[in-house]
Amino acid sequence: MATLLQLKYIVKIVECGSMNEASHMLYISQPALSSSVKELENELGIEIFTRSSQGIALTVDGAEFLTYARQVLDQVSLMEERYKNAKPRKQLCSVSTQHYMFAVEAFVKMIESIRSDEYEFTIRETRTRDIINQVANMRSDIGILYLSDFNKQVIGKLLREKHLEFHPLFRAPLHVFIARTNPLAMKKKVTMEDLRPFPFIQYEQGEEGSFYFAEEAVWPDQSPKQINVTDRATILNFIIGLNGYTVCTGIDNGDLNNEKIVTVPLDTDVTMLLGWISHERAKLTKPAQVYLDKLRDVLGDHGYDVIEQ
Repeated sequence: MATLLQLKYIVKIVECGSMNEASHMLYISQPALSSSVKELENELGIEIFTRSSQGIALTVDGAEFLTYARQVLDQVSLMEERYKNAKPRKQLCSVSTQHYMFAVEAFVKMIESIRSDEYEFTIRETRTRDIINQVANMRSDIGILYLSDFNKQVIGKLLREKHLEFHPLFRAPLHVFIARTNPLAMKKKVTMEDLRPFPFIQYEQGEEGSFYFAEEAVWPDQSPKQINVTDRATILNFIIGLNGYTVCTGIDNGDLNNEKIVTVPLDTDVTMLLGWISHERAKLTKPAQVYLDKLRDVLGDHGYDVIEQ
């Protein structure tokens, strides 16, 4: 049967996302690592990883095996701590998210609440397709994204194909971020027509991106001024410096410079159903469960009704 060393190999490969990087971290050659994995696959009669020119990815069987492997290693760690006075394994949690301030705020609160001498936490603000792939390959425990009437069929189909589950958190009416100096800043609501003269700023989704993967739930039909960016800090600077706007949930926190940027409701019937995704065969780590609790707390603090499950 599988050895503890082989289980550690599998977990490290998934954490690194590539066989080459894992071999460096484990201080063994890549051929030796590949051979050990192949030997384990042959012994168990399953395929743990699919291999292609783009790299490796967990199969459905591999995702299930990873869950058991982590449980075994956790139990071994507890036993070593009890009888060898060894240090417990580092607390681990990885989150992939669209560019939401509340997701980062909850992540900070999760870290503050974890009492552990050692931990390794990762949060990735990234493209929609990357979020889905990272959770599918178990590089991330949790993904944060939204569904709307426009994208739910395409995104939902992709989630099902990759054996992922969507768990709704809250429904948000649409807002825009605009500069306080913008002439629309004092309006109770704005329309897309009102916004037409100003630069529309959106998160870039890459070559494989499409409207279905856009982080903005609506966008102008014809925008003479459009800017694509990859991070939140840039968007906020462009809103101030270029008098641009972006479509968002409207949730504000300390990242937003309230002296220079305001949120204004957008006059539309479209809403965003924000939620988190997980692999259907994965068991959440304790820090990941704490993160979800903090996420619900943050949303409640911002006045949103969290959907109970």
